[in-house]
Amino acid sequence: MPRPQRDDFSQERRETISRLDALRQAALERDRAIPNAQDLARRRTVVAFAKKALPTLAILLLVSIAAWPEVTHLVSQNRAAMREMARLRVESGNMEDAVYRGLDEHQRPYTISARVTHQDGPDRVDLTNPVADIMLPGSGWAQIQADRGVYMQHEQTLNLDGHVVLYRDDGTLLNGPSADLDLKHDVVASHDSVHAEGPFGTEDAQGYFLDQHEGIMQFTGAGQTVRFDDSSTGTQSGPQPSPKGAHTAP
Repeated sequence: MPRPQRDDFSQERRETISRLDALRQAALERDRAIPNAQDLARRRTVVAFAKKALPTLAILLLVSIAAWPEVTHLVSQNRAAMREMARLRVESGNMEDAVYRGLDEHQRPYTISARVTHQDGPDRVDLTNPVADIMLPGSGWAQIQADRGVYMQHEQTLNLDGHVVLYRDDGTLLNGPSADLDLKHDVVASHDSVHAEGPFGTEDAQGYFLDQHEGIMQFTGAGQTVRFDDSSTGTQSGPQPSPKGAHTAP
């Protein structure tokens, strides 16, 4: 019967241990390369850089921790600005709540706003629910609005159609299906039927011409006129048919 033999005393294990001891002894006997002057200079440079870089990084870390609340505040403001830009929502040339500003030939300002605009080429802008605010001579003002409009930016013209309503601060109110504005020369004109009300009375005509700068209001075509009496009683004259051709409101 063979004698039992321990695995750690087997011939194969003894040979493995001998090889490992030989490799360890060879590593111990191997000469280490002595660093030259260039290696020492490189190491000194690395150590000097580390002495300066590590404190600088520590200071930057402390500053970033102190500035973090302000950074968070700026990020929140930026998100609010992005939400505001998203409200305008520019898509395929469309923009909501756009505002256009300009000056007439007398350096009086005007403003055009619209619920929706569509840029059709470099000059033309199609408007939905446009509103034009115009400054008149002597600090007066007028506002005109419609269902639709076309604004030619270079020519400074505005063509309106739909339910066109013009109101001036002197109490004049005009209603009609269309109107053409020359914003540069403060002129409003229409060749469609119009109903006008104001201090002068009421007027129904087939068109009108309004020169804001010269203070001229003319109604064209046959119509019907009701003039308010100039007396202090405040009575008014009865309706009178207007002759064909232009006639000027007093």
